[in-house]
Amino acid sequence: MIFKFRMLSDEAEDFVRDYEVPYDMNLADFHTYLRESVGYSPAEMASIFTSDAEWEKLREFTSEDMGLDGEGSGSDVPLPMERVSLGQIMHEKFGRLIYVFDIFNERQFFIELIETKFAEDGVEYPRIVTEEGEPPLQCRAAEREPDGRSMFDEAMDEFGDFQGDDNYDDE
Repeated sequence: MIFKFRMLSDEAEDFVRDYEVPYDMNLADFHTYLRESVGYSPAEMASIFTSDAEWEKLREFTSEDMGLDGEGSGSDVPLPMERVSLGQIMHEKFGRLIYVFDIFNERQFFIELIETKFAEDGVEYPRIVTEEGEPPLQCRAAEREPDGRSMFDEAMDEFGDFQGDDNYDDE
């Protein structure tokens, strides 16, 4: 079985990608495929959420195992992407996913299942079937300083010259 998904962005109006992927592809491979298809760096963490019809986030699946097995109850504990396949979470046509590619700034793609079909002979999956527009930049320009350093790098510079006082006693 093949799932056909449409991925849209709320930041780039002309951006559209349609993907055909095997239903048994795990979410980690799906995440990697999506990330590579838009040219994003693998250095950033990401999450995939199931969503309701109003694009409200439901269940979270993370690119990194958070080690939360056994903590919390049921669906409020994020699961690692590699443990779950698309077929396990897509139960109906027009099912929705939210792919959060920038966790700290809540930047995301909206993905909707638009078709299920049998695999075609001689066709290699996964594949992109529609590719329009440019994806939003992975990191917004405002997040980087003109010299290419992040705000975090600038803040950490203040601590680089720290030298402890051996005579300091906090008692």
